[in-house]
Amino acid sequence: MATRNDPATELKVDPGSLYLEEIFTDRRVGTIRRLTPVGKDGQRDPARAVLYMGETQVLTPAGALPIGFEIGAGSLEEAAEKFGTLAKEAIERTVKELQELRRQAASSIVVPQGPVPGVGGMGGGGKIQIP
Repeated sequence: MATRNDPATELKVDPGSLYLEEIFTDRRVGTIRRLTPVGKDGQRDPARAVLYMGETQVLTPAGALPIGFEIGAGSLEEAAEKFGTLAKEAIERTVKELQELRRQAASSIVVPQGPVPGVGGMGGGGKIQIP
């Protein structure tokens, strides 16, 4: 069991992997996050590439499902142009994964809880017995 002082459970931000996060949205379809790499001092780190992440939502019977995906782009304009196509691909991938999970859940074997009537000297054939 892990303890409070266990190094494996210690939460620590890596100062060599920091990004400045900016969010851009059209307030309709989704958001684009621009992650600009920075050093420990908060200044731009030119040795690492700027990353773009897209996020949109799909309405389901259980509520809104967030869909996130990486956008390979060199500028915000390029990320915005690629957003629609990549969002559709991410949604399709998510729908397929959900369908597979549903299929697996439907085909799983249900094991009854408790003793099986008539097995192990517990006779009665499933009838209710009053002491």
